Amino acid sequence: MHSPLRATRLLRITATVIAVSGLLLTACSSGEAGHKAAASSPGPTTASPSASGSAASDTLQPLPARIPADLAAYYGQKLSWRDCGVPGFDCATMKVPLDYAHPDPADDVKLSVARKKETGSGKRLGSMLVNPGGPGGSAIDYLQYAALGYPAQVTSRYDMVAVDPRGVARSEPVECLSDQQMDAYTAVDTTPDDTAEVDKLTTADQSFTSACDKRSAKLLGHVSTIDSARDMDVLRALLGDQKLTYVGKSYGTFLGATYAGLFPRRVGRLVLDGAMDPSVDALESSRAQAGGFETAFDAFAADCVKRADCPLGTKSVADAGSRLDAFFKDLDAHPLSTGTSRPLTEALGTTGVIAAMYDQNAWPSLRGALASARNGDGDPLLKLSDGYYERDDSGKYSNLMYANAAVNCLDLPPALSSPADVTRALHAFKKASPHFGTTLAWSSLICGYWPLPATGHVERIEAKGAAPILVVGTIRDPATPYAWAVSLASQLSSGHLLTYDGDGHTAYARGSTCVDSAVNAYLLQGHVPPTNKKCS
Repeated sequence: MHSPLRATRLLRITATVIAVSGLLLTACSSGEAGHKAAASSPGPTTASPSASGSAASDTLQPLPARIPADLAAYYGQKLSWRDCGVPGFDCATMKVPLDYAHPDPADDVKLSVARKKETGSGKRLGSMLVNPGGPGGSAIDYLQYAALGYPAQVTSRYDMVAVDPRGVARSEPVECLSDQQMDAYTAVDTTPDDTAEVDKLTTADQSFTSACDKRSAKLLGHVSTIDSARDMDVLRALLGDQKLTYVGKSYGTFLGATYAGLFPRRVGRLVLDGAMDPSVDALESSRAQAGGFETAFDAFAADCVKRADCPLGTKSVADAGSRLDAFFKDLDAHPLSTGTSRPLTEALGTTGVIAAMYDQNAWPSLRGALASARNGDGDPLLKLSDGYYERDDSGKYSNLMYANAAVNCLDLPPALSSPADVTRALHAFKKASPHFGTTLAWSSLICGYWPLPATGHVERIEAKGAAPILVVGTIRDPATPYAWAVSLASQLSSGHLLTYDGDGHTAYARGSTCVDSAVNAYLLQGHVPPTNKKCS
């Protein structure tokens, strides 16, 4: 993946949050290497949405309330909990059908589950599932943060539970490139200046998608958000809960909203924080997200120029942006040394900057990295990029980017399907994001080369009959624009919007007492905040 949007709509909390606890649930593996390629998949998709994007005219319809007979065995299985190797955490494995339309035990997918049981003296409220987004982010990794970092009055009343979605991390992960190949892929230029550079970029995308097909073909057609939402309902039943309580961040809001649309009568208390808008297509989502990163950079720059040591100068936000553009242009021509075999290219430098937009607490690190780069050292900015891609110090990548592409390319038709499509869309992307638009436009191309056609399409989600659902939106969220939260809350028949006038990606359990108090009241008592509630 060449940039943060190389696979469309990479939406997740920053990896630094997940790393806070420093834990590793090594025992929570399904023990499977994942489904291997069984046969060659169909060729590249050819759909080419218009450059204007489109909104949904369809609405996601609920599934029948009665559990089908051919799924009874999955809903009736028993979880066998075992120690995870981390105090207080238990692990288990559950089975789900590879294909819900044609369940076959011979093809079952094994999903890894983890929990931390409630330890408070108050009445137990059941289980709370959490998901950090992505798609492709490990919910089990995030659980280690949520179970210890969410407000204690909540974690003391709920068993905190996570399942790595199918194709992700410990749950039969999608596999594509080798680590060495991924190093090369992330460094490829995403602001091509001529035909040769365009060809190099598209060849890299095609090699990526071919590798996914070769190594994970059997699973690739069955990792959609609808599949994962259905898996969550199986887990809800296995946990003994009549209704689902859930906190989803970023893409996790789309997963949670999809659950509500499919199973509205089984909705308990759902918090959708950093919301996606399911009613817009992949192209409009990519453009809007480009605008979100631009808004976040402006906030960073406004803070930076007030400081005497700002590496982007002290004149104005506009001047800081011009200096950033000049820096990227210099990187394009002359990559910086990092003290390793991997120079800092323009693509890696751009990813490093965008990574810091997810969390205002990363702004000091970005200022330091830009200052180092100005002095010829690209290593700090490379480290920010590596953190985004979940590349560790040994050079090993998680499967985040592989799962991200697999889910996104199955959920919706491609944003753009050819270099000509990108060229037509560039003006709109640059208008939305003068500093990042070109990179993000070219980064929206990969699903055009995906080996399988999308199985999903744009749909509104209303979830008629669901209990109240809390949607949380941050006004200057870089990855999920605030307008998406407004839209989702209005689509949901029982949606309630909580607004955070702040920076960074998502809001709950990130430092706002006002947000935490409102969400806690909902999770503990079922009380939704008053209409137009705004925290700052």
